Amino acid sequence: MNFSQEIINWYNLNKRDLPWRNTKDPYKIWLSEIILQQTKVTQGLPYYQKFCETFPNVEKLANAKEEKVLKLWQGLGYYSRARNLHFASKQIINTFEGKFPNNHKDILSLKGVGEYTAAAIASFAYKLPYAVVDGNVFRLLSRFYGIDTPINSSPGKKLFSELAQTVLDKTRPDINNQAIMEFGALMCKPKDPNCNKCTLQDNCKAFQKNEIDKLPVKIKKGKQKKLYFEYLFITKKENTYINKRVDKGIWQNLYEFPYLEFEQSESEEEVINNIKTNKFLNGAKFKLIKTSEIHKHILSHRIINARVWHIEIDDDLKENKWNKVAIESINDYPMSRLMEIFLETNTF
Repeated sequence: MNFSQEIINWYNLNKRDLPWRNTKDPYKIWLSEIILQQTKVTQGLPYYQKFCETFPNVEKLANAKEEKVLKLWQGLGYYSRARNLHFASKQIINTFEGKFPNNHKDILSLKGVGEYTAAAIASFAYKLPYAVVDGNVFRLLSRFYGIDTPINSSPGKKLFSELAQTVLDKTRPDINNQAIMEFGALMCKPKDPNCNKCTLQDNCKAFQKNEIDKLPVKIKKGKQKKLYFEYLFITKKENTYINKRVDKGIWQNLYEFPYLEFEQSESEEEVINNIKTNKFLNGAKFKLIKTSEIHKHILSHRIINARVWHIEIDDDLKENKWNKVAIESINDYPMSRLMEIFLETNTF
């Protein structure tokens, strides 16, 4: 059985009609690949469309303010992707004279572009023979060939990359790469795969040995760290205060309310005492208006239990770093998904 031919035949009959599959423009393919990292197609599609409309070419993206890029990205999470996207657009303007690089090495030099993304752009835009290896490919190859080497181990990454390159149809790398990912996404799903309708069933090692639910193997990561954030929605008449997070991290350059951070859950009395003595208010008198429910926000490396304290003050804050803004304009600022949830639900 020709593995690649089988999945290409299936793909031609069953592929989804997605806009980035109807273009050879490397810029738009790059946009789609960055957006779809850590993001499902259904969620990423409207963001892709908004980015194409707002930044139709790399020059428009490079000349945009980072704040505008982050605002457009708001809700997708993993904001380093947006910052890297913006940085790389400037690389293309400055290093490649505004032309998207057309070889694997130069594509890989762009900030935020790893082996998978470089292979995807190189094959989809230029038909270069580089195999893509994402979660869908890991899963499909692991099950079909019955490989139990952990996919997130160094030996596993090397093994599956070499295997994907071996089975790649180098005359049709663009179609082959799209097909193997689509097959993994729609047929060989993580849970409840469509084995009974699978054209690879007769040759699938995991199906033959009844090990579909055991593959692929992944080394478990350590426990996520728990943190407790107490955000302060400080109001004076029709204004509030927000701050731009400048330190490196997932929420770099996003705006947020001032907050207190704890490593364990604190009583309301303890939080109030901390608010009274904290530098945020700088001695200003305040009145507690309302406290939100605790919202659990799960990230890849930590679990944040957060709530918002709406407090009213009589005098303006004297701390220079806080941005005093009209409450009605708060949605103009790029914020994390956690902040967006509080604003959407108006839980304070």
